[in-house]
Amino acid sequence: MKRKNRVHIPAPIRYLINAVVVAVIYLVFAALMNGGVLSNYYVKILMLIGINMILAVSLNLATGYLGQLPLGHAGFMAVGAYASGIFMRSAQNLPAGLAVFLSIVIAALVAGLIGYLIGIPALRLKGDYLAIITLGFGEIIRVVLLNIDSVLGFDFTYGAASLKNIPKTTTFSLVFLMVVIVCFIIHTMMKSRQGRAILAIRENEIAAESCGIHTTRYKMLAFVVSAAFAGVAGSLYAGYIGILNPANFGFMKSIEILVMVVLGGMGSMIGSLISAAVLSALPELLRAFSDYRMVAYSLLLILVMIFKPSGLMGTYDFSFTNLIAGLLGRFKSKSAAGKECGE
Repeated sequence: MKRKNRVHIPAPIRYLINAVVVAVIYLVFAALMNGGVLSNYYVKILMLIGINMILAVSLNLATGYLGQLPLGHAGFMAVGAYASGIFMRSAQNLPAGLAVFLSIVIAALVAGLIGYLIGIPALRLKGDYLAIITLGFGEIIRVVLLNIDSVLGFDFTYGAASLKNIPKTTTFSLVFLMVVIVCFIIHTMMKSRQGRAILAIRENEIAAESCGIHTTRYKMLAFVVSAAFAGVAGSLYAGYIGILNPANFGFMKSIEILVMVVLGGMGSMIGSLISAAVLSALPELLRAFSDYRMVAYSLLLILVMIFKPSGLMGTYDFSFTNLIAGLLGRFKSKSAAGKECGE
């Protein structure tokens, strides 16, 4: 649909339409859960899908929009999960809502800080070199969480014994809300001046720098925001599963998140959301065929990479308001054409 045929919709109306759509989607899921259509098992799967959506969208910021290739995203998730889990274990006297809010904020801040410290040396590199150094830092985080207790002399992360008894405070409503907030922040960021600078760096970093864009600053911004949102996902994961082990945040977890981004389309938020949903639900739906589900999972990825190497959605980002604007524009054009014919 051509952009020139679209009807201009003011920004406040766009936000209102999107808010209504999000509210309707939530009410549909709430009705299905309250009506017993979705059992607790499927609600748990939906929560896991939401957590993976946040991970995929946050990595897409650094990979798809910025054009870098970090492979340590699971490390930032682990930092957020442990920061949140340790806080929640010690804050059980606080009101539940306040404790959950603070745990998410702390997870985001700590993960963002670690992302900043890692980004200082890592973002000086590009391509495969950046992938290798971020992979190394991700493994360092995992090893530190595994062995830090022996250095400190007291139990802090509990290492291989796992951090247990974390209050299970993560609910479907909380996960849904955080998915909406994260997507809104990243979408708004990419439509801003900072977002355009990030996209310019992806297209041609040398040209962007020659135009006066402070490339290091904007690369660091995208990297830190990406790490912070991975920490948010880690916080939700801690409250979802109730027990944390460093083995859950290894190299394969980072690859799993990267595959979600690549499958959906690097630079496409809707693609990351769809692929996160598919790749999170597929193993559960194929659990009855456990001997073959990994074969089906791998075959799906191979077929997509052969026939659609740009991913399912490429760089396309779906916008409900743009769809409405296009439909209204087409209707307006047909009405105008009909009047001309009548005259």
